[in-house]
Amino acid sequence: MFDLSGKVAVVTGGNGGIGLGMARGLASAGATVVIAARNLKKSQAAVAELVSHGASASAILVDVTQEASISALFAETLERCGRLDILFNNAGTNIRHPAHELGLAEWHTVIDTNLTSAFMCAKAAYPTFKRGGGGKIVNIGSMMSIFGASFAPAYAASKGGIVQLTRSLASAWASDNIQANAILPGWIDTDLTRSAREQVPGLHENVLRRTPAARWGVINDLSGIAVFLASAASDFITGAAIPVDGGYSIQG
Repeated sequence: MFDLSGKVAVVTGGNGGIGLGMARGLASAGATVVIAARNLKKSQAAVAELVSHGASASAILVDVTQEASISALFAETLERCGRLDILFNNAGTNIRHPAHELGLAEWHTVIDTNLTSAFMCAKAAYPTFKRGGGGKIVNIGSMMSIFGASFAPAYAASKGGIVQLTRSLASAWASDNIQANAILPGWIDTDLTRSAREQVPGLHENVLRRTPAARWGVINDLSGIAVFLASAASDFITGAAIPVDGGYSIQG
């Protein structure tokens, strides 16, 4: 039920952070993994790690804010791998300023990278999924899909949008046997959140205080949910937004 042997998965931003954690899970379940990101050297290092553990993986350069680059990504994936079964829309960024200090160009950078890219990638993957009889789309949201954040208005807006986009795709494409779901990571120890700890006073202590698991997550905490949502085990689950947060979101 959880076997991904013979399946091909594209993971945007899969060369580090939670993207790499999810790629590890997919690879361990037998999927061929395409790491799609802007930093080719970093992607090749991630591929080398996966291959060293017996996985089939490759890296493709992509700028997820550019439609032509996304089209080229999926064309090259089909050329190399012959099929496409799974899409993880994970690429993301953040610029931390309160709304009154956030420039319009900064707003567009975050929205385009986090939200518009997910729309464009899903749209580009759809014809291949439909021809193949189905597919899995997993969009990466955040705790800020649920909560506001004074220091990250664009990020929070993009991640709230991810949940609604996921529901729309799930509703529109269910008849094509395409399931679309979202993962809402909690506070995971990554380069992105390390910079948040530097920029937001008291964040580390607040996360530990509020999280029942009493720790920050690690990227491999995302491996299992990635396999579940990419596999036949989740064939009757679509439009869901699932927190992976050590209980952070259940606390009052």
